[in-house]
Amino acid sequence: MLGAIEAGGTKFVCAVGDENGAISERIQLPTTTPGETMPQVLEFFKMHDVEAIGIGSFGPIDVTRESPSYGCITSTPKTAWKDYPFVKTLADAFGIPIGFNTDVNVAALGEATLGAAKGLDSCLYITVGTGIGAGAVVHGKLLQGLSHPEMGHLYVRKSPDDSYVGNCPYHQDCLEGLAAGPAIEGRWQEKGVNLVGREEVWDLEGYYLAQAIYTYILTLSPKKIILGGGVMKQKAVFASIYKYLPELMQGYVALPELSDYIVSPGLGDNAGITGALILAKQALEGL
Repeated sequence: MLGAIEAGGTKFVCAVGDENGAISERIQLPTTTPGETMPQVLEFFKMHDVEAIGIGSFGPIDVTRESPSYGCITSTPKTAWKDYPFVKTLADAFGIPIGFNTDVNVAALGEATLGAAKGLDSCLYITVGTGIGAGAVVHGKLLQGLSHPEMGHLYVRKSPDDSYVGNCPYHQDCLEGLAAGPAIEGRWQEKGVNLVGREEVWDLEGYYLAQAIYTYILTLSPKKIILGGGVMKQKAVFASIYKYLPELMQGYVALPELSDYIVSPGLGDNAGITGALILAKQALEGL
């Protein structure tokens, strides 16, 4: 039996299951402070005889094993979690292998293993919700270098019709600052769920995401691109991306049929927690 944690900015999902993604039990907790959330997490796993736990966490996090701060959440805007020793807390409590990566990386791992990119050795998973992040599988492995990717914070060209200044606390008008859920609400003075049918809202969203995807394709050349998160439940965004991406590419790279290439998660809302189970299995095997 394996344990999995999908630690998001608003909620924690904890589950037990196997490496095939079969979940036997799960709970959902609000992400408040470590002092409030983590005792409930530990209590849940104390009720189950798990052999390893995989964590997919909001970030930034330190995923470099040689680093003194490995396993910690680092410069997060969620100040209560800054420098929190996530891996050490679980390892001290249970004495079992702990896998640790970003929430988007584990979602990419889940989709590559059991979801929309199954059978492919590369894919890109992008989540568009409270924030924007992306995880990549390259040659069958999660992409990691100096740190984990932070693709949600690249710069895009602003639409000349967009007067919104952006709301990223670090970069103001980066992709996340212009296109994440809070930016949509800030620009239109209404939550995205209340803007269904407003074509101009989702056309602009696709305009920004298409620019980012253009850059990702030229940089990583993924064999499949998967778009998840709450904003991407608005299917009009996909249509907008399909419209703008060929205009940006100008035939420079031959694109597959976009409706088959840029898709929703095959695992639906379970991409992250499934990927965390797979990460736990890798930790158990010493990978």
